[in-house]
Amino acid sequence: MRYASVAPEDRKALKDYLRDLQSLPVSSYNRAEQRAYWINLYNAFTVDLVLSRFSVESIRDINISPGLFARGPWGAKLLTIEGEGLSLDDIEHRILRPIWKDNRVHYAVNCASLGCPNLQAAAYTSDNTEALLEKGAREYVNHPRGVAIKNGKLYVSSIYVWFQEDFGGSAEGADEALGKICRPNPG
Repeated sequence: MRYASVAPEDRKALKDYLRDLQSLPVSSYNRAEQRAYWINLYNAFTVDLVLSRFSVESIRDINISPGLFARGPWGAKLLTIEGEGLSLDDIEHRILRPIWKDNRVHYAVNCASLGCPNLQAAAYTSDNTEALLEKGAREYVNHPRGVAIKNGKLYVSSIYVWFQEDFGGSAEGADEALGKICRPNPG
């Protein structure tokens, strides 16, 4: 496997960014700013975590989550926000999914795997979050990693199985949610 090199100054900039994010008073932000903040924090921390164990084959091999049957890094409380220790699982499953109830979050938070939705090139802001969520959703469902038809049979990413309740709670609900995204871009 071939790995790209990351310059020391870029690693430092990422560490500084994460330190700065953890020092911000997110609870004083408006709702749109909070959503952008949590997505950016999740993505930046995931990238930092993988870079800190750079030659790892899979993020699942970073076994730092507590618990006998835990696998991967998602349950480790490695971030401190407003005095509270948080994990990637906390950000995704206690904050983003239940507060915003928007299945497009699955296209925004990157799981550091080739099968995941793309990590967007721009940071999320209160002004661009809606556009980036739509872009991420459209890119993913229109790529074979997200949805594919092979020999007349529909294949979907595991994201739609793992988080079925976010996509309508059933195969039919997921079909409807995907159908809305797969429509051609009107612009």
